[in-house]
Amino acid sequence: MTGLPIDVHALPRKAPVPAAAHDLLTQAERRLDEAAVLTDPGEAYVAAHLAALRAAAALIAVRGRPGSTERARRRIRSVWEVLPEIAPELAEWSVLFAGSADRRARIDAGVRGVAGRQDADELRRAAGFFVRLVDEALFPGARARTVRLPLAREAGDGGDREARGGGEGDGGARPGAQ
Repeated sequence: MTGLPIDVHALPRKAPVPAAAHDLLTQAERRLDEAAVLTDPGEAYVAAHLAALRAAAALIAVRGRPGSTERARRRIRSVWEVLPEIAPELAEWSVLFAGSADRRARIDAGVRGVAGRQDADELRRAAGFFVRLVDEALFPGARARTVRLPLAREAGDGGDREARGGGEGDGGARPGAQ
């Protein structure tokens, strides 16, 4: 896959988004913030992957778990395996993050040097974009929602510059969040 996958179109929803989905998106955003400041590339890579995982879980929590039979629903499957079934428009993202899951598992197992700074930054940018897409799918057109899109690290400054989506000064509140 080259570049970032295409944007998604939100599906109209009649029911409000469950609180669990709000919480999962908030956790995803925190992980992105954490990934931006971690100095160890492996830890930053794991945080970025977990941000994407939380966002995917939020979407699954809202759209429901697929499976036409009781046996199919009971089988344990990866979020990245389930996501394309309930959100086909995000299938490319599932491939990307399923591919990063093996590397994340090796980092979690304590293997050093599995991910470099560039790997961590690229995954963080992809995860940031993915979180924004999920947010838009769950809260279409919600100006009050703010998700930061991480940009490349500035050489030598040790920090990040970030672009903001949505309205300014809103504290990132989701419409309907309790």
